[in-house]
Amino acid sequence: MTRRLRYAMVGGGQGAFIGAVHRKALALDGQAELVAGALASTPERALASGRELGLADDRNHADWQSLLDDELRRAADERIDFVSIVTPNHLHHPVAKAFAAAGIHVVCDKPLVHTSEQAEDLLRTVERSGTVFGVTYNYSGYPMVREARALVAAGAIGEVRKVVVEYHQGWLATKLEGSDNKQAGWRTDPARSGAAGALGDIGSHAENLVATVTGLELESLCADLGTFVPGRRLDDDASLLLRFQGGARGVLMATQIAVGCENDLRLRVFGTTGTLDWRQEQPDTLVHAPIDGPRRLLTRGSPWLGESARLATRLPAGHPEAFIEAFANVYLGVIARIRAQQQGFAPDPLHADHPTLADGARGVRFIEKALESAASERKWTAF
Repeated sequence: MTRRLRYAMVGGGQGAFIGAVHRKALALDGQAELVAGALASTPERALASGRELGLADDRNHADWQSLLDDELRRAADERIDFVSIVTPNHLHHPVAKAFAAAGIHVVCDKPLVHTSEQAEDLLRTVERSGTVFGVTYNYSGYPMVREARALVAAGAIGEVRKVVVEYHQGWLATKLEGSDNKQAGWRTDPARSGAAGALGDIGSHAENLVATVTGLELESLCADLGTFVPGRRLDDDASLLLRFQGGARGVLMATQIAVGCENDLRLRVFGTTGTLDWRQEQPDTLVHAPIDGPRRLLTRGSPWLGESARLATRLPAGHPEAFIEAFANVYLGVIARIRAQQQGFAPDPLHADHPTLADGARGVRFIEKALESAASERKWTAF
């Protein structure tokens, strides 16, 4: 590391949950510092949020366009290295495109954008500009998820036959969007969230977790989407059957009306010679059940884990690491890729390990195809 990278944040101001998570994650390893921002959708809240975080007045902006214009006027050795976009979904595309086109590296929350046309537009923009682009599917940053990925790739469970991924939350079991809850308000609003509710918010995480760990490519899907809370305009429950290239099958469930569930994300991968089982609420353990021996409980921080899991670990075994550290690992991957580009060498894939723009674009296509299947009376839809 030659210096800390400078970053700006768009969104994530007063009352925003995820913005604070991103800032804490970025502060964890001392690799980047927040120097500028446009932190809210109204000028007053944006400026007040920036003052609370100690931003200098000349880099605390009322809107993202002013932020970008100001950065482009600055000398290269003062300008930000990347922007972190943590707005509601409808702003991802215009903000990401503008910064990427200007040659500024981008990290964007998920789901990436509203439509595949927007995703393709971003892919073309990034190809022209050569910018680094990361998407914060944070569950890919857990050490034991990376260990599961390495075990599948090494053939530890043979050929994958079936995948079951479940993401159960209960926080939207009532019409919370009718209150002053900011998170419920935008996540259930089609104009801001997009055409999907629970499917887009947490189903996109489930899709990415499957793709990350197994490397399987979807062939087709059959989706049943439901809305249980009266008056809600987007789905709050999703059940999907999946078919993968090569013959594997899958089941994906994503719901936000499961009373009593908090953040119950679970992945099981069944192969010809073994099974892997990981749960986000107990993220430091991974169960490996081989066909020819007893079940093994693998724990984060253990010396016999693979290199990708070890690199994602900060604390000794028995000292829990979780949500914020996983975000930090995604950012470390993006930062490693930015540093490699700045210094003119090829990035080390072990260190530059993060979800990419292509992963985000695939996630958008997944949402669209699930919506298409549900609208066609749950017909199988080619991916």
